[in-house]
Amino acid sequence: MLVGLLLPLGGALAQQAPSGTPTPGSAEPAAPKPAVAPAPAQDRGSALYGRPEGGEAAKLAPIAGPPIPTAAARLPLDKLKVPDGFKIEVFASGVANARSIAQGDKGTVFVGTRSLDRVYAVRQVDGKPVVKVIASGLHRPNGVVFHKGALYVAELSKIWRFDDIENNLETPPKPVLVYDDLPKDEAHGWKFIAIGPDEKLYVPVGAPGNILIPPDTHAQIRRMDLDGKNVEVVARGVRNTVGFDWNPGTKQLTFTDNGRDWVSEDIPNDELNVLAEPGKQHFGYPYCHQGNFTDPEYGWGRSCAEFTAPVGLLGPHSAALGMRFYTGAQFPAEYRNAVLIARHGSWNKTQKTGGDVVVAKLGSDGRVVSLEPFLTGFLQDNRYVGRPVDVLVAQDGALLISDDFNGAIYRVSYGR
Repeated sequence: MLVGLLLPLGGALAQQAPSGTPTPGSAEPAAPKPAVAPAPAQDRGSALYGRPEGGEAAKLAPIAGPPIPTAAARLPLDKLKVPDGFKIEVFASGVANARSIAQGDKGTVFVGTRSLDRVYAVRQVDGKPVVKVIASGLHRPNGVVFHKGALYVAELSKIWRFDDIENNLETPPKPVLVYDDLPKDEAHGWKFIAIGPDEKLYVPVGAPGNILIPPDTHAQIRRMDLDGKNVEVVARGVRNTVGFDWNPGTKQLTFTDNGRDWVSEDIPNDELNVLAEPGKQHFGYPYCHQGNFTDPEYGWGRSCAEFTAPVGLLGPHSAALGMRFYTGAQFPAEYRNAVLIARHGSWNKTQKTGGDVVVAKLGSDGRVVSLEPFLTGFLQDNRYVGRPVDVLVAQDGALLISDDFNGAIYRVSYGR
């Protein structure tokens, strides 16, 4: 759920034609000309709200992936590039619409979906991946997290828990409802979830549209006990985060956030943010974007100084989604505690950007000092051959990357 902003240039309604004037020899006016039909109003919840009606922008629209998973032999592995010393391979194929990923204690990789209704479990059996659907009939079950034997699954408006799941993959248990006090807006409604070092479950609620004044129930991150009780809002002004993790050193929540659309092709950037004071910080939406750009519609009378600025910018419209601090022991020391970020890729830029995995290295002050390519090649001749969604540091220190475009998971390992 990678980035962009663009000014909502709502199409003006066409003026009604003036009523007729009296004709010679008649006291009655001529019949009025019929009114010109107004241009259809774009719903604020639509991704196209604010898109300019003419020119190149009018050609841009969200990108749909293939209707079925790409066969393993046809995955774009030969086009994907990683730094020297690293190797990329296919971990699993046939995982249609693979989105958020989590790993169980016994090595099972759980995969959520956004456009489908299912959750997968992927196991390695005799060195080969076996993909099994363990839950279906859910509405946008994008978010998954594994904790102490249980799998938590977040669909659009509910969070479920599957207890002792790894011991019951063939006959999954009936899920337990954890929380259902979530909005049902489709726009930015899919969820990424995680459990923090405080043993709390963190759940974002995105803004219900591109750019608007959100209700008090939206554009925020909530946290709660693992049973869904004691809910509190820990961050506001968050447009749409689909990835977060905790800094291993500071234990502070760090998250990506997607900027608004339809201001221009080059601003605003997606953000990397840090929550230092839970419950006290506002990250700007919809008044300020990327820490220094006031919104052309809602920024009047507001200053970016009122809000918490990002610690790093991740590119305009790049759709920065899943992110993890690298805490494994397999990669070289320079990657230790760096942030690996999946950028799903822009759809509302003429020249696409993102569609890759980048590594953000942090300074002693916690700010991004460099943003470097790590996995590239999903963007070929301005067209996507794959779109990374989430990253996960596996138990063996390798990095897993989901690709919802191809329905696949890749594995990047290191070894000279």
